[in-house]
Amino acid sequence: MTPGGAGVAQRHDQPTGGPAGLIGIGYEPGGAPGARSAVVDGPYGGNDGTYGPDDAAYGPVMASRSGDDGTDRGAAPEIGPELASHTADEVLAGYLHQQSADFLRSLRQHRESGSDAEGAGEAARQLRRAARRISATLYTFRPMTEEAWADQLRSELGWLSGTLAREQACAARRERLMAALQRLTGRGPERGDRTGRGERGKRGDRTTTSASTGPATSAAASSAAPAGDPDPDGALAAGAARAGALLDRQLTLARTRAHSAALQALGSSRFHAVADSVAVLASEAPLARTTAELPAGEALPPLAEQAHRRLAEAVAALPLSRAGYPYNAAALAADQRQDAPWHQVRMRVRLSRYAREVIAPEHSDLRLAEAGRALEWHRDAAEAAAAAAAAARTPRIAPATAYALGVLHADQRHEVEAARFAFGRVWLPRTPDRKG
Repeated sequence: MTPGGAGVAQRHDQPTGGPAGLIGIGYEPGGAPGARSAVVDGPYGGNDGTYGPDDAAYGPVMASRSGDDGTDRGAAPEIGPELASHTADEVLAGYLHQQSADFLRSLRQHRESGSDAEGAGEAARQLRRAARRISATLYTFRPMTEEAWADQLRSELGWLSGTLAREQACAARRERLMAALQRLTGRGPERGDRTGRGERGKRGDRTTTSASTGPATSAAASSAAPAGDPDPDGALAAGAARAGALLDRQLTLARTRAHSAALQALGSSRFHAVADSVAVLASEAPLARTTAELPAGEALPPLAEQAHRRLAEAVAALPLSRAGYPYNAAALAADQRQDAPWHQVRMRVRLSRYAREVIAPEHSDLRLAEAGRALEWHRDAAEAAAAAAAAARTPRIAPATAYALGVLHADQRHEVEAARFAFGRVWLPRTPDRKG
């Protein structure tokens, strides 16, 4: 059990906690083969603990205003002459026309892909990309549009994007969990299956347990490993193959259902109505009449800055002071309520980044892009942990399988913790290293 939350399995190869302010030290010697620090692993790499360029590299767009406590109070991009010389109607309509054309182009590529699964998947990703940007623009700049029409289209685009995202999410979750199992055991699932046979495998097949009690895989993991095998590495190897097979079946079934739902959605009258609305948007954006009279440099930046202020307020509600310490164990509790504020910030980051694309398309916002990647890492790890927990609630699974799922769940919650640490390093201004 860990101090980070009741009922969560502590990874057998990692000591609890860690020295404040240290990063990149990995696990202590003697851990499971192939096991590495969740803070070191991940998209931000680097043993030096750097997670992105310094604030000075962001240019004039990222000239942020920070309070005395280091909290970002909001930032407005520099207004260039190209924005000041156009009306709000011209800027908004131009951006919406471009995204609508991308949407329709991706839709055509999806229809022409036929049996090419890879091409269809890429077209679906581009379709979702355009849908997200249209929806975000209609939300952020809602006062500049015909609001009833914009709200309706935004709702339908959200339904479409969510439906198309499920298949890709299931595939990515399966790949992530299979790779994590292989990394934790230091061997492939097939090898783990061979080494897990014999007396231990027979005992695992005949002994049943129910992991349905408890909030996650932890109770099953903590009870299965000591009783079934005094060697935690051996118990993990014994159950890894069966845990991988169970996750593979569940996630493949979920992906198949998501694929069927996506095909059904793309052939429905509801989708055709959405496509018709986007086609209208590609030629004529239904904007408020006043937008044709307002200078873009005066009307649009305040709305973009409002989106950033909302982001800053959402970030202020996060426990960044604690998340700034590696191995703080705050993210190990399997409680979706603690993940919800971070997911909300991820959506706010996306809205702020898309708003800046409208008013400053020539500038790339590196800080928001890095923050968004950290929070996407957070979301993927949280959902993967939830999938491991759901698999552990399968009735009558062997103790070794439950133990492997418990270790996998704890591993992914450590990834959640690492993603929170990475976001804090990106978002907060650089400060001198803490004294231990």
